Amino acid sequence: MNLETPKKFRGLANQAHQVAANYFRPISRKYDKAEHAYPKELDLLAALLDGMNAGSPDAVGATSASKRGSGQVEEGVRNGGNLSALLGVIELCWGDVGLLLGMPRQGLGNAAIAAVANEEQLKRFGSTWAAMAITEPGCGSDSAAIRTTAVKDGDHYVLNGEKIFVTSGERADAVVVWATLDKSLGRAAIKSFVVEKGTPGMSVTRLEKKLGIKASDTASISFSDCRVPAANLLGNAEIDVQKGFAGVMETFDNTRPLVAGMAIGVAKASLDRTRELLKKAGCKFDYRKPLLSVSHVEATLYRLEAEWEAARLLTLKAAWMADNKLPNSKEASIAKAKAGRVANEVTLKCVELVGALGYGEDELLEKWARDSKILDIFEGTQQIQLLIIARRLLGKSSSELK
Repeated sequence: MNLETPKKFRGLANQAHQVAANYFRPISRKYDKAEHAYPKELDLLAALLDGMNAGSPDAVGATSASKRGSGQVEEGVRNGGNLSALLGVIELCWGDVGLLLGMPRQGLGNAAIAAVANEEQLKRFGSTWAAMAITEPGCGSDSAAIRTTAVKDGDHYVLNGEKIFVTSGERADAVVVWATLDKSLGRAAIKSFVVEKGTPGMSVTRLEKKLGIKASDTASISFSDCRVPAANLLGNAEIDVQKGFAGVMETFDNTRPLVAGMAIGVAKASLDRTRELLKKAGCKFDYRKPLLSVSHVEATLYRLEAEWEAARLLTLKAAWMADNKLPNSKEASIAKAKAGRVANEVTLKCVELVGALGYGEDELLEKWARDSKILDIFEGTQQIQLLIIARRLLGKSSSELK
Protein backbone atom coordinates (compact mmCIF):
# COMPACT_ATOMS: atom_id res chain seq x y z
CA MET A 1 0.00 0.00 0.00
CA ASN A 2 1.13 3.55 -0.74
CA LEU A 3 0.05 5.53 2.31
CA GLU A 4 1.03 8.95 0.97
CA THR A 5 -1.45 11.46 -0.40
CA PRO A 6 -1.67 10.91 -4.20
CA LYS A 7 0.42 13.47 -6.05
CA LYS A 8 -2.55 14.82 -8.03
CA PHE A 9 -4.41 15.66 -4.80
CA ARG A 10 -1.56 17.27 -2.86
CA GLY A 11 -2.32 20.71 -4.25
CA LEU A 12 -5.98 20.34 -3.29
CA ALA A 13 -5.09 19.22 0.24
CA ASN A 14 -2.66 22.11 0.66
CA GLN A 15 -5.21 24.65 -0.58
CA ALA A 16 -7.85 23.26 1.78
CA HIS A 17 -5.38 23.50 4.67
CA GLN A 18 -4.66 27.14 3.82
CA VAL A 19 -8.39 27.89 3.75
CA ALA A 20 -8.77 26.21 7.15
CA ALA A 21 -5.90 28.16 8.69
CA ASN A 22 -6.47 31.60 7.15
CA TYR A 23 -10.21 31.68 6.44
CA PHE A 24 -12.03 29.35 8.82
CA ARG A 25 -10.10 29.73 12.05
CA PRO A 26 -10.17 33.56 12.19
CA ILE A 27 -14.01 33.51 12.12
CA SER A 28 -14.47 30.26 14.02
CA ARG A 29 -15.19 31.76 17.43
CA LYS A 30 -17.34 34.54 15.93
CA TYR A 31 -19.93 32.11 14.56
CA ASP A 32 -19.67 29.78 17.53
CA LYS A 33 -21.01 32.67 19.60
CA ALA A 34 -23.55 33.78 16.96
CA GLU A 35 -25.56 30.59 16.56
CA HIS A 36 -28.03 30.63 13.62
CA ALA A 37 -26.25 33.61 11.99
CA TYR A 38 -25.26 32.69 8.44
CA PRO A 39 -21.49 33.03 7.81
CA LYS A 40 -21.51 35.37 4.81
CA GLU A 41 -17.82 34.69 4.29
CA LEU A 42 -18.72 31.23 2.99
CA ASP A 43 -20.38 32.59 -0.17
CA LEU A 44 -17.05 33.62 -1.71
CA LEU A 45 -15.44 30.32 -0.77
CA ALA A 46 -18.34 28.34 -2.26
CA ALA A 47 -18.08 30.32 -5.49
CA LEU A 48 -14.36 29.56 -5.71
CA LEU A 49 -15.04 25.87 -5.14
CA ASP A 50 -17.68 25.89 -7.89
CA GLY A 51 -15.07 27.37 -10.23
CA MET A 52 -12.56 24.67 -9.33
CA ASN A 53 -15.18 21.98 -10.08
CA ALA A 54 -16.22 23.37 -13.48
CA GLY A 55 -15.20 20.86 -16.11
CA SER A 56 -13.04 18.86 -13.70
CA PRO A 57 -13.11 15.04 -14.03
CA ASP A 58 -12.17 14.80 -10.35
CA ALA A 59 -14.36 17.44 -8.72
CA VAL A 60 -13.78 18.30 -5.09
CA GLY A 61 -16.35 18.42 -2.33
CA ALA A 62 -19.49 16.46 -1.47
CA THR A 63 -20.71 16.22 -5.07
CA SER A 64 -17.72 14.07 -6.02
CA ALA A 65 -18.46 11.34 -3.44
CA SER A 66 -19.90 8.66 -5.70
CA LYS A 67 -19.18 5.19 -7.07
CA ARG A 68 -20.35 6.13 -10.56
CA GLY A 69 -17.64 6.01 -13.22
CA SER A 70 -16.25 8.80 -15.38
CA GLY A 71 -17.30 6.98 -18.56
CA GLN A 72 -13.72 6.01 -19.36
CA VAL A 73 -12.31 2.54 -18.89
CA GLU A 74 -9.46 2.79 -16.43
CA GLU A 75 -6.78 0.24 -15.74
CA GLY A 76 -5.41 -0.49 -12.29
CA VAL A 77 -5.91 1.51 -9.12
CA ARG A 78 -7.99 4.67 -9.30
CA ASN A 79 -7.76 7.65 -6.95
CA GLY A 80 -10.90 9.63 -7.67
CA GLY A 81 -13.69 11.80 -6.33
CA ASN A 82 -14.26 10.02 -3.03
CA LEU A 83 -10.62 10.34 -2.02
CA SER A 84 -10.36 13.96 -3.18
CA ALA A 85 -13.54 14.86 -1.25
CA LEU A 86 -12.21 13.11 1.85
CA LEU A 87 -8.81 14.81 1.76
CA GLY A 88 -10.48 18.20 1.37
CA VAL A 89 -12.88 17.53 4.25
CA ILE A 90 -10.06 16.46 6.57
CA GLU A 91 -8.11 19.65 5.97
CA LEU A 92 -11.12 21.99 6.15
CA CYS A 93 -12.22 20.44 9.44
CA TRP A 94 -8.75 21.10 10.79
CA GLY A 95 -10.12 24.63 10.62
CA ASP A 96 -13.79 24.35 11.63
CA VAL A 97 -16.36 21.55 11.33
CA GLY A 98 -19.39 23.83 11.64
CA LEU A 99 -18.22 26.15 8.87
CA LEU A 100 -17.63 23.20 6.54
CA LEU A 101 -21.13 21.89 7.27
CA GLY A 102 -22.50 25.37 6.56
CA MET A 103 -20.85 25.70 3.14
CA PRO A 104 -23.28 26.04 0.20
CA ARG A 105 -23.51 22.97 -2.05
CA GLN A 106 -21.38 20.87 0.28
CA GLY A 107 -24.21 19.30 2.29
CA LEU A 108 -24.73 15.59 2.84
CA GLY A 109 -27.76 15.91 0.58
CA ASN A 110 -25.36 16.76 -2.25
CA ALA A 111 -23.46 13.55 -1.57
CA ALA A 112 -26.77 11.66 -1.61
CA ILE A 113 -27.63 13.11 -5.02
CA ALA A 114 -24.17 12.26 -6.33
CA ALA A 115 -24.55 8.68 -5.07
CA VAL A 116 -27.93 7.66 -6.51
CA ALA A 117 -29.32 10.31 -8.89
CA ASN A 118 -29.69 9.55 -12.60
CA GLU A 119 -27.94 11.62 -15.27
CA GLU A 120 -30.88 13.97 -15.79
CA GLN A 121 -31.15 14.62 -12.05
CA LEU A 122 -27.41 15.22 -11.74
CA LYS A 123 -27.67 17.98 -14.35
CA ARG A 124 -30.84 19.47 -12.86
CA PHE A 125 -29.60 19.53 -9.27
CA GLY A 126 -25.93 20.13 -10.06
CA SER A 127 -25.87 23.66 -8.64
CA THR A 128 -28.40 22.99 -5.86
CA TRP A 129 -27.40 23.16 -2.19
CA ALA A 130 -29.06 20.09 -0.68
CA ALA A 131 -29.53 19.12 2.95
CA MET A 132 -30.46 15.57 3.98
CA ALA A 133 -33.50 14.73 6.12
CA ILE A 134 -33.63 11.26 7.64
CA THR A 135 -34.20 11.45 11.41
CA GLU A 136 -37.75 11.70 12.80
CA PRO A 137 -39.15 12.23 16.31
CA GLY A 138 -39.85 8.49 16.61
CA CYS A 139 -36.99 7.29 14.42
CA GLY A 140 -33.37 7.96 15.19
CA SER A 141 -30.63 5.53 14.25
CA ASP A 142 -32.99 2.95 12.76
CA SER A 143 -33.56 4.49 9.33
CA ALA A 144 -35.83 1.59 8.40
CA ALA A 145 -38.38 2.82 10.96
CA ILE A 146 -39.10 5.97 8.92
CA ARG A 147 -42.77 7.01 9.07
CA THR A 148 -42.82 9.96 6.67
CA THR A 149 -44.99 8.78 3.77
CA ALA A 150 -44.88 9.40 0.04
CA VAL A 151 -48.07 8.57 -1.88
CA LYS A 152 -48.10 8.59 -5.69
CA ASP A 153 -50.67 10.97 -7.18
CA GLY A 154 -50.34 11.31 -10.95
CA ASP A 155 -47.04 12.94 -11.81
CA HIS A 156 -46.37 13.79 -8.18
CA TYR A 157 -45.74 12.22 -4.79
CA VAL A 158 -47.52 13.64 -1.76
CA LEU A 159 -45.30 13.75 1.35
CA ASN A 160 -46.55 13.84 4.93
CA GLY A 161 -44.43 13.66 8.07
CA GLU A 162 -41.81 15.44 10.17
CA LYS A 163 -38.02 15.46 10.06
CA ILE A 164 -35.71 16.66 12.82
CA PHE A 165 -31.98 17.46 13.15
CA VAL A 166 -31.68 18.44 9.47
CA THR A 167 -28.23 19.98 8.96
CA SER A 168 -28.56 23.20 6.87
CA GLY A 169 -32.30 22.54 6.76
CA GLU A 170 -33.21 26.23 6.77
CA ARG A 171 -30.42 27.58 4.53
CA ALA A 172 -30.21 24.92 1.82
CA ASP A 173 -31.92 25.25 -1.59
CA ALA A 174 -33.44 21.77 -1.26
CA VAL A 175 -33.76 18.86 1.13
CA VAL A 176 -33.25 15.19 0.27
CA VAL A 177 -36.12 13.60 2.22
CA TRP A 178 -36.30 9.89 3.05
CA ALA A 179 -39.89 8.61 2.99
CA THR A 180 -41.70 5.30 2.66
CA LEU A 181 -43.94 4.36 -0.24
CA ASP A 182 -45.55 1.53 1.75
CA LYS A 183 -45.04 1.03 5.50
CA SER A 184 -46.07 -2.62 5.27
CA LEU A 185 -43.09 -3.43 3.03
CA GLY A 186 -40.49 -2.14 5.52
CA ARG A 187 -37.02 -1.10 4.35
CA ALA A 188 -37.55 -1.91 0.67
CA ALA A 189 -40.19 0.82 0.28
CA ILE A 190 -38.00 3.68 1.55
CA LYS A 191 -37.01 6.14 -1.17
CA SER A 192 -35.35 9.55 -1.20
CA PHE A 193 -36.90 12.68 -2.76
CA VAL A 194 -35.44 16.08 -3.57
CA VAL A 195 -37.85 18.68 -2.15
CA GLU A 196 -36.95 22.20 -3.23
CA LYS A 197 -37.18 25.17 -0.89
CA GLY A 198 -40.48 26.98 -1.13
CA THR A 199 -42.47 23.89 -2.12
CA PRO A 200 -46.01 24.32 -0.67
CA GLY A 201 -46.56 22.05 2.32
CA MET A 202 -42.93 22.09 3.47
CA SER A 203 -42.06 24.37 6.40
CA VAL A 204 -39.19 24.83 8.85
CA THR A 205 -40.74 24.61 12.31
CA ARG A 206 -37.74 25.01 14.61
CA LEU A 207 -34.00 25.72 14.77
CA GLU A 208 -32.06 23.75 17.37
CA LYS A 209 -29.64 25.22 19.92
CA LYS A 210 -26.71 22.84 20.09
CA LEU A 211 -23.60 21.81 22.01
CA GLY A 212 -21.32 22.34 19.01
CA ILE A 213 -21.14 23.03 15.24
CA LYS A 214 -23.06 26.24 15.91
CA ALA A 215 -22.02 27.82 12.61
CA SER A 216 -24.26 25.23 10.94
CA ASP A 217 -28.04 25.50 11.29
CA THR A 218 -29.95 22.40 12.42
CA ALA A 219 -33.67 22.47 11.65
CA SER A 220 -36.92 20.60 12.14
CA ILE A 221 -39.06 20.43 9.00
CA SER A 222 -42.68 19.38 8.59
CA PHE A 223 -44.36 18.10 5.42
CA SER A 224 -48.12 18.46 5.11
CA ASP A 225 -49.59 17.30 1.79
CA CYS A 226 -46.36 18.43 0.17
CA ARG A 227 -46.51 17.71 -3.56
CA VAL A 228 -43.16 16.72 -5.09
CA PRO A 229 -42.67 15.95 -8.81
CA ALA A 230 -42.20 12.24 -9.45
CA ALA A 231 -39.04 13.16 -11.38
CA ASN A 232 -37.51 14.22 -8.03
CA LEU A 233 -37.43 10.67 -6.69
CA LEU A 234 -33.77 9.65 -6.62
CA GLY A 235 -32.88 6.29 -8.10
CA ASN A 236 -35.37 3.57 -9.01
CA ALA A 237 -39.03 4.20 -8.22
CA GLU A 238 -39.83 0.47 -8.19
CA ILE A 239 -39.99 -1.35 -4.85
CA ASP A 240 -37.62 -4.31 -5.00
CA VAL A 241 -38.17 -6.46 -1.90
CA GLN A 242 -35.20 -8.67 -2.83
CA LYS A 243 -32.80 -5.76 -3.06
CA GLY A 244 -34.41 -4.15 -0.06
CA PHE A 245 -32.79 -1.06 1.42
CA ALA A 246 -29.58 -1.34 -0.59
CA GLY A 247 -30.26 1.43 -3.10
CA VAL A 248 -30.88 4.12 -0.52
CA MET A 249 -28.19 2.83 1.83
CA GLU A 250 -25.56 3.29 -0.88
CA THR A 251 -25.68 6.94 0.09
CA PHE A 252 -24.13 6.07 3.45
CA ASP A 253 -21.30 4.14 1.80
CA ASN A 254 -20.17 7.49 0.38
CA THR A 255 -21.10 9.88 3.19
CA ARG A 256 -19.87 7.92 6.22
CA PRO A 257 -16.21 8.16 5.16
CA LEU A 258 -16.72 11.92 4.77
CA VAL A 259 -18.07 12.22 8.32
CA ALA A 260 -15.13 10.10 9.49
CA GLY A 261 -12.92 12.61 7.66
CA MET A 262 -14.51 15.46 9.61
CA ALA A 263 -13.62 13.61 12.83
CA ILE A 264 -10.04 13.06 11.67
CA GLY A 265 -9.68 16.75 10.81
CA VAL A 266 -10.85 18.13 14.15
CA ALA A 267 -8.86 15.51 16.08
CA LYS A 268 -5.71 16.49 14.17
CA ALA A 269 -6.32 20.14 15.01
CA SER A 270 -6.51 19.27 18.71
CA LEU A 271 -3.37 17.13 18.60
CA ASP A 272 -1.37 19.78 16.76
CA ARG A 273 -2.36 22.59 19.09
CA THR A 274 -1.87 20.49 22.22
CA ARG A 275 1.64 19.52 21.12
CA GLU A 276 2.47 23.21 20.59
CA LEU A 277 1.21 24.19 24.04
CA LEU A 278 2.98 21.31 25.76
CA LYS A 279 6.26 22.20 24.04
CA LYS A 280 5.93 25.74 25.37
CA ALA A 281 5.39 24.23 28.82
CA GLY A 282 8.68 22.30 28.59
CA CYS A 283 7.68 18.90 27.19
CA LYS A 284 10.38 17.44 24.94
CA PHE A 285 8.88 14.95 22.52
CA ASP A 286 11.30 12.19 21.59
CA TYR A 287 9.61 9.39 19.69
CA ARG A 288 12.70 7.20 19.96
CA LYS A 289 12.23 6.73 23.69
CA PRO A 290 10.04 3.88 25.05
CA LEU A 291 6.75 4.95 26.63
CA LEU A 292 7.83 3.87 30.12
CA SER A 293 10.71 6.35 30.08
CA VAL A 294 8.73 9.48 29.18
CA SER A 295 6.25 11.56 31.15
CA HIS A 296 2.62 10.54 31.43
CA VAL A 297 1.60 13.55 29.33
CA GLU A 298 3.94 12.59 26.50
CA ALA A 299 2.92 8.93 26.59
CA THR A 300 -0.74 9.92 26.46
CA LEU A 301 -0.19 12.14 23.43
CA TYR A 302 1.70 9.35 21.65
CA ARG A 303 -1.18 6.96 22.26
CA LEU A 304 -3.71 9.46 20.96
CA GLU A 305 -1.63 10.03 17.84
CA ALA A 306 -1.51 6.29 17.19
CA GLU A 307 -5.30 6.03 17.51
CA TRP A 308 -5.70 8.98 15.17
CA GLU A 309 -3.43 7.40 12.56
CA ALA A 310 -5.40 4.14 12.69
CA ALA A 311 -8.66 6.03 12.15
CA ARG A 312 -7.14 7.98 9.27
CA LEU A 313 -5.92 4.88 7.43
CA LEU A 314 -9.25 3.08 7.84
CA THR A 315 -11.07 6.11 6.43
CA LEU A 316 -8.73 6.45 3.45
CA LYS A 317 -9.31 2.77 2.70
CA ALA A 318 -13.11 3.16 2.71
CA ALA A 319 -12.94 6.12 0.30
CA TRP A 320 -10.39 4.38 -1.92
CA MET A 321 -12.66 1.32 -2.17
CA ALA A 322 -15.54 3.55 -3.29
CA ASP A 323 -13.33 5.09 -5.98
CA ASN A 324 -12.47 1.61 -7.23
CA LYS A 325 -16.14 0.49 -7.17
CA LEU A 326 -15.53 -2.11 -4.47
CA PRO A 327 -18.26 -2.95 -1.92
CA ASN A 328 -17.34 -0.77 1.07
CA SER A 329 -20.39 -0.79 3.35
CA LYS A 330 -18.54 -2.59 6.15
CA GLU A 331 -15.42 -0.47 5.73
CA ALA A 332 -17.45 2.76 5.69
CA SER A 333 -19.02 1.78 9.02
CA ILE A 334 -15.66 0.72 10.47
CA ALA A 335 -14.16 4.09 9.49
CA LYS A 336 -17.11 6.06 10.90
CA ALA A 337 -17.13 4.08 14.17
CA LYS A 338 -13.38 4.34 14.73
CA ALA A 339 -12.97 7.97 13.71
CA GLY A 340 -16.03 9.19 15.63
CA ARG A 341 -14.89 7.53 18.84
CA VAL A 342 -11.27 8.62 18.39
CA ALA A 343 -12.24 12.26 17.76
CA ASN A 344 -14.31 12.35 20.96
CA GLU A 345 -11.49 10.84 22.99
CA VAL A 346 -8.71 12.92 21.44
CA THR A 347 -10.42 16.31 21.71
CA LEU A 348 -11.54 15.78 25.32
CA LYS A 349 -8.18 14.39 26.40
CA CYS A 350 -6.39 17.33 24.78
CA VAL A 351 -8.52 19.71 26.84
CA GLU A 352 -7.43 17.76 29.92
CA LEU A 353 -3.72 17.62 29.01
CA VAL A 354 -3.28 21.40 28.82
CA GLY A 355 -5.27 22.09 31.97
CA ALA A 356 -7.00 25.45 32.41
CA LEU A 357 -5.85 26.59 28.96
CA GLY A 358 -7.93 23.90 27.31
CA TYR A 359 -11.10 24.82 29.17
CA GLY A 360 -11.15 28.52 28.38
CA GLU A 361 -12.25 30.44 25.29
CA ASP A 362 -8.76 31.81 24.72
CA GLU A 363 -8.09 28.52 22.92
CA LEU A 364 -10.19 26.67 20.35
CA LEU A 365 -9.55 23.34 22.12
CA GLU A 366 -12.77 23.54 24.13
CA LYS A 367 -14.73 24.34 20.97
CA TRP A 368 -13.22 21.41 19.09
CA ALA A 369 -14.19 19.12 21.96
CA ARG A 370 -17.80 20.30 21.68
CA ASP A 371 -17.83 20.12 17.89
CA SER A 372 -16.47 16.56 17.83
CA LYS A 373 -19.36 15.02 19.75
CA ILE A 374 -21.81 15.16 16.85
CA LEU A 375 -19.38 13.25 14.64
CA ASP A 376 -19.95 10.11 16.70
CA ILE A 377 -23.72 10.57 16.44
CA PHE A 378 -24.97 11.72 13.03
CA GLU A 379 -24.80 9.56 9.90
CA GLY A 380 -25.41 6.60 12.23
CA THR A 381 -24.40 6.46 15.88
CA GLN A 382 -21.41 4.56 17.24
CA GLN A 383 -23.70 1.76 18.39
CA ILE A 384 -25.42 1.42 15.02
CA GLN A 385 -22.07 1.30 13.21
CA LEU A 386 -20.93 -1.55 15.46
CA LEU A 387 -24.19 -3.38 14.76
CA ILE A 388 -23.73 -2.97 10.99
CA ILE A 389 -20.14 -4.23 11.23
CA ALA A 390 -21.27 -7.26 13.24
CA ARG A 391 -23.94 -8.09 10.66
CA ARG A 392 -21.39 -7.90 7.84
CA LEU A 393 -18.83 -10.04 9.66
CA LEU A 394 -21.33 -12.67 10.78
CA GLY A 395 -23.39 -12.70 7.60
CA LYS A 396 -26.58 -11.84 9.50
CA SER A 397 -29.54 -9.80 8.26
CA SER A 398 -31.05 -6.89 10.18
CA SER A 399 -33.91 -9.11 11.32
CA GLU A 400 -31.49 -11.77 12.56
CA LEU A 401 -29.21 -9.41 14.48
CA LYS A 402 -30.90 -6.43 16.11
